[in-house]
Amino acid sequence: MPAGHRGPTPSEGEHLAELLRRSARGDQAAFAELYDATSKRVFGLALRVVRDPAQAEEVAQEAFLEVWRTSARFDGDRGSALSWLMTLCHRKAVDRVRSAEASTRRDTSYHQQNQPVDHDVTADAVQASLEAQRVRKALDGLTVVQREAIELAYFGGYTHTEVASILDLPVGTAKTRIRDGLIRLRDKMGVAS
Repeated sequence: MPAGHRGPTPSEGEHLAELLRRSARGDQAAFAELYDATSKRVFGLALRVVRDPAQAEEVAQEAFLEVWRTSARFDGDRGSALSWLMTLCHRKAVDRVRSAEASTRRDTSYHQQNQPVDHDVTADAVQASLEAQRVRKALDGLTVVQREAIELAYFGGYTHTEVASILDLPVGTAKTRIRDGLIRLRDKMGVAS
């Protein structure tokens, strides 16, 4: 109630109904008074439903915006002004919860549908074993000097210069053996160049 109000004090329900009727006619002062008189209860209801203070503030704001737009629809014969306002707030809060739940379901469904397929370690191990057998078989088809040079360079990790030193060869000869061995390996394994 505003300070300095004279005469009989109407019940809170009657007063809120009058504020709604005045708000319906565009009376901003009446709407501000309605807001001041009910905002804590509206926020409290929203908070009980959505359980997040930030979301509850948004819901309360949306409810009051709806009240401002639709206050002409209030019918005092069908219920009190406060129950009408709280019903609007409750609907907004429930809509917010349902929207959040639907969003969570969509996100969960999306993530479940877009999970990478588990890596098949067994299939990879079999593939690697088969590939290793192919390489060993191809290596067996090389000359002894080519196989020796390739094994040192690729399996031993030695440089061309180190392979030449180990085999007591000129560097050019070691490179030639490695290159010729790789060409034969490629041909035996059927790899296109």
